[in-house]
Amino acid sequence: MHTLQYGTTTIQYQLSFAARKTLAIDVHPDLSVAVKAPVGTELPAIEAKLRQRAPWILRQQRKFEGYLPHVPPREYVSGETHRYLGRQYRLKVAEGEPEGVKLARGFFYITVREKTDTGRVELLLTEWYRAQARRVFSERLEQCLERMRFLQLDTPPLEIRRMATRWGSCTPEGKILLNLNLIQVPKQYIDYVITHELCHLKEHNHSTRFYTLLDRVMPGWRTKRDELNKLEVA
Repeated sequence: MHTLQYGTTTIQYQLSFAARKTLAIDVHPDLSVAVKAPVGTELPAIEAKLRQRAPWILRQQRKFEGYLPHVPPREYVSGETHRYLGRQYRLKVAEGEPEGVKLARGFFYITVREKTDTGRVELLLTEWYRAQARRVFSERLEQCLERMRFLQLDTPPLEIRRMATRWGSCTPEGKILLNLNLIQVPKQYIDYVITHELCHLKEHNHSTRFYTLLDRVMPGWRTKRDELNKLEVA
């Protein structure tokens, strides 16, 4: 993943190289940006072209934003539904101590000192999601590494963060970043994102060799990608 600073806006883009004469820039419906450059093109030349095309990139992203699934703003009150690993659960907010979150019988039971403090309810639920994500993502990472053991990959550092337009990313240093919202989707889609990023440890861009490797370790990944991108999470 590469970034370009354009004024106050940071543009993230995936860079790949191919046997072509011109540089191509594509903005996808999920707001991601893909750049395909001729083999041997230097990064400063790529960034110069991107900077020139930045207004068009931002216009395309704004246009696609209107097509993304609309998830109503969360209110964090009793009766509202939230997802965990693909299943929907209703909130039951009650006043009391100690504060905390429990998942049982189809409900998120959230205890808070003041139930009208919806910001506190949101914080408690987010902290619960983050704790579960650390456990589940680590488990799935090990499972994916086991299926890919022929690549002899070491366990990479893992970081969980909120990302506006991406499910995951792999840094040039080999750290895997996963979107916290992935904890809301079924494990098969978590596995797809982790497998995708693990493949980047061997092939650092979206080259033909990258997709050949991804096809080898996860046949049918395209279906999982398309299904994941249709899910509504927030």
